[in-house]
Amino acid sequence: MLFDRAKVFVKAGNGGAGSASFRREKFVPFGGPDGGDGGPGGSVFLIVSSHLNTLLPFKYKQHFKAESGGAGARRKQHGKAGDDLYIEVPPGTIVHDSESGVVLGDLTEEGQTLLAARGGRGGLGNVHFATPTSQAPRIAEKGEPGEERWLALELRLIADVGLVGYPNAGKSTLLASISAARPKIASYPFTTISPNLGVADVDDYNFVVADIPGLIEGAHKGVGLGLEFLRHIARTRLLVHVIDGLEVDPAAPLSGFDKVNDEMREYEQSLAEKPQLVADNKMDIPAAEELFPLLETALKERGYEVFPISAATGKGVPALMSRVAAKLRELPKPEPITTLEEIPVIDLAKAEEAAFSIRRDFDGAFQVEGDKIERLAVITDLNQPQAIKRLERVMEKMGVTAGLEERGIQPGDTLRIGNVEMLWAEPERPRRRRRRQD
Repeated sequence: MLFDRAKVFVKAGNGGAGSASFRREKFVPFGGPDGGDGGPGGSVFLIVSSHLNTLLPFKYKQHFKAESGGAGARRKQHGKAGDDLYIEVPPGTIVHDSESGVVLGDLTEEGQTLLAARGGRGGLGNVHFATPTSQAPRIAEKGEPGEERWLALELRLIADVGLVGYPNAGKSTLLASISAARPKIASYPFTTISPNLGVADVDDYNFVVADIPGLIEGAHKGVGLGLEFLRHIARTRLLVHVIDGLEVDPAAPLSGFDKVNDEMREYEQSLAEKPQLVADNKMDIPAAEELFPLLETALKERGYEVFPISAATGKGVPALMSRVAAKLRELPKPEPITTLEEIPVIDLAKAEEAAFSIRRDFDGAFQVEGDKIERLAVITDLNQPQAIKRLERVMEKMGVTAGLEERGIQPGDTLRIGNVEMLWAEPERPRRRRRRQD
């Protein structure tokens, strides 16, 4: 069974805490701050490995966590950076954010990587907060939490050619005759219950062929096995539509052909628009040979090339495969589905006055949201009075304090900034000195 979908949780490492230490040496009574910065947390990456062809490993392990950064130390020693974590996925993996459904990346090439969760920044040590008026700061930032999210992984096989058609049309037999693949073959429908891949070699030109389980009417709604595997047609450049020559209806020779194309169109419009060659199979049987002219005439009127073949005996197969190779040389490589740019990180040292929003929650608490203010709150040590004053100054400068006061916040009310909760206290505002009048 092909495991082509999985859901995993990734957690990047937290940043290490900064150090609030002071230089203490003999004959140096006032050495000043020397606390080092915390190390950054490791990030989580997905990396393509051609050694994998299924998402089966994620059936047994769904949680992945990168290493956190080390804490800073005295003498301006920085904490150790957390090691990044690389998770191997097979070529053709599409990565979605599980909550929003947004496509984060389409991983197709060997060694291609995708940043799945960014490691948290290390907190600054107190050496960064020394000023002429505050020469012994006891402020040190906590490390920033690493990103975490659930990812939905979807595997779409990478093949140049897709064999499509009704069950028992002979797709698996054709794949076995043109490659070294040995799919299960039997005389009953739905013998193939997962896609099979084979490599065909035509005039020193190699290409990958995928045998897609048979489609039936209603496949795009989940009837039969179609819904599970229609996605694997998406990456193919060319379709070979295999028709059972014995099942052609003289009154409506294109009935089965149209139904399969309708199912692909209902699932995704682009599937039915892919170039198609038609292989009318079972030409080793006289009854199928008699019906071939009807099908050939109807398909040629629509502009399709039709090849009479017998997958069982090999009759007509070389001519079909030569045309397949020629068409592939003409067709461009498929483009990746979507790859989003990395999410920008807010840099407190460079960021302008960031946007924020304020609302009143159902429990009466005041909720403040915004990238800059949330990041500052989470790295602030609320046990340090100097750190709290720094947070108050930034909130005052950004306009958060004024916004809260406009909405009626009072001392003792609960304030949440992101996930950080605290009690509101009247901020201390600097007194203005009056100018002396001569």
